[in-house]
Amino acid sequence: MTDATDNADGAREPSRMQANVLLGVSGGIAAYKAVDLASKLTAAGACVQVVMTAAACELVGPPSFEAVTGRAVLTSLWRCDGDRTIRHIDLVDWADIVVVAPATANIIGKTAGGICDNLLSTTLCAAWRKPCLLAPAMNDRMWTNPAVQRNVAAVKAMGFELVGPATGRLACGTQGPGRMAEPAEILAAIRRMLKDAGRGTT
Repeated sequence: MTDATDNADGAREPSRMQANVLLGVSGGIAAYKAVDLASKLTAAGACVQVVMTAAACELVGPPSFEAVTGRAVLTSLWRCDGDRTIRHIDLVDWADIVVVAPATANIIGKTAGGICDNLLSTTLCAAWRKPCLLAPAMNDRMWTNPAVQRNVAAVKAMGFELVGPATGRLACGTQGPGRMAEPAEILAAIRRMLKDAGRGTT
């Protein structure tokens, strides 16, 4: 297993990502960056299945993700096609890695508390034995709130990894920690985690 291959010019190129990536998108302003992340993952060779919360759908339309992944976005626990399989368990079994970008204070808190009230939070409750990566994004006062930091510590203790947040200009116009990591940085973290887990990189 290698991290890169030589192209015709002798330059090093990233290896193909032959992995199933479950990309959760929660309702932060940074949700628009998740479209770029989904596009980068697909271009790298990954099969990307997007799960969006209702709040995320208010910020970015599911068709944006469907256009770059070629797969229908999932938004509900309930199937309308008559299929009786258990959707959130199927998703966890399918995925080589679970990524949430952006990961809001709300979804981090639900994950820490085992709250299952939508497809994404229910899937995360079942996914803790899989490689899981969260990319937090929120206002700096929310990120530094002691309750949020307790929840961050709790999900880390469960085995979830975090990338970011970065310090910079936030959606509200202030400067501080809480800016979602850039898609390229998240992609690099996904590659590392897949390699560490012996999954999906050739």
